[in-house]
Amino acid sequence: MKILVTGAAGFIGFHLVQALVKNGLEVVGIDNINDYYDVNLKYARLALSGIELKQKASTPQTELAYHESTKYKNYRFLRLDITNFKLLEELFQNENFDGVVNLAAQAGVRYSIKNPHAYVQSNVVGFLNILECCRSEKTKHLIYASSSSVYGDRSKVPFSENEKVDSPVSLYAATKKSNELMAHSYSHLFNIKTTGLRFFTVYGPWGRPDMAPMLFAHAISNQKPVKIFNNGDMLRDFTFIDDVVEGIVKLVSDKKEEEDEDSRANIFNIGNSKPVKLMDFISGLENEMDQEAIKVFLPMQDGDVKVTYSDSSKLKQAIGYAPSTTLKTGLTEFVSWYSSFYSK
Repeated sequence: MKILVTGAAGFIGFHLVQALVKNGLEVVGIDNINDYYDVNLKYARLALSGIELKQKASTPQTELAYHESTKYKNYRFLRLDITNFKLLEELFQNENFDGVVNLAAQAGVRYSIKNPHAYVQSNVVGFLNILECCRSEKTKHLIYASSSSVYGDRSKVPFSENEKVDSPVSLYAATKKSNELMAHSYSHLFNIKTTGLRFFTVYGPWGRPDMAPMLFAHAISNQKPVKIFNNGDMLRDFTFIDDVVEGIVKLVSDKKEEEDEDSRANIFNIGNSKPVKLMDFISGLENEMDQEAIKVFLPMQDGDVKVTYSDSSKLKQAIGYAPSTTLKTGLTEFVSWYSSFYSK
């Protein structure tokens, strides 16, 4: 079974590649390695997968250039942007993928307010390119990253896939909602099996520096102020990376054929279903780091929401998804990696 993972140098993509190759699947990973955040973290993730890249390409790519993993014989990587339709199409034609996990996207709610064009280009145009390649090469299954942000700022919890999500409060959320609509239309028109995953605040080792756990850890370790928005009155459904990856691996390995149109285009929440008070999360970090945070309380930011809370029962019914990592265990593993990586 051959799987394409886009965003393979990213947080979730890196962990997913590791899990898939260890399960014996043939994996091809792609990533444009953009500088939205520190590229050295992306290079370090790739290096841990046996992919050694010296520096970011300074000129646009004109041909496919594979890098063989020195660690996994069943893993190859290419520096490739999903907005480059010509090369993406060539890759699909050459490889005949059984499945695709599309994790490549311009991430970040706040960044989308100041850089809207980057989101439309990557999250809409790039996603269309993925869909078109899956259509033309008859890919059996497309799994793609959506986001809990599509639910907007709602008071009814937990969030269920049966709820309407027509009121996004950020452009990032709007692009993810558009992905779900686009995938549904391609499933309907071309009989492509698509699965959208609404991720809920994924955290853990090798996490993104722009997300709250890393921002908090950086601030605490460097004795800088921790910015706490909405005066700390927030709930987040923190979901450990291992639980998320286990769910995706099960979906990738699920060979069940979908007979009817409604089941060909699925959307699942993938969260811990145990929301945590933001102040409790920070307190847990303080305990693990054995250091007190300098707290600065601020009003709610534009595009942010007060609560995220996943109802993941639909995914449990489909594949037996059952997150098992406690917050204490997750924070211990995260801080252990953080201390090791940033002490170098």
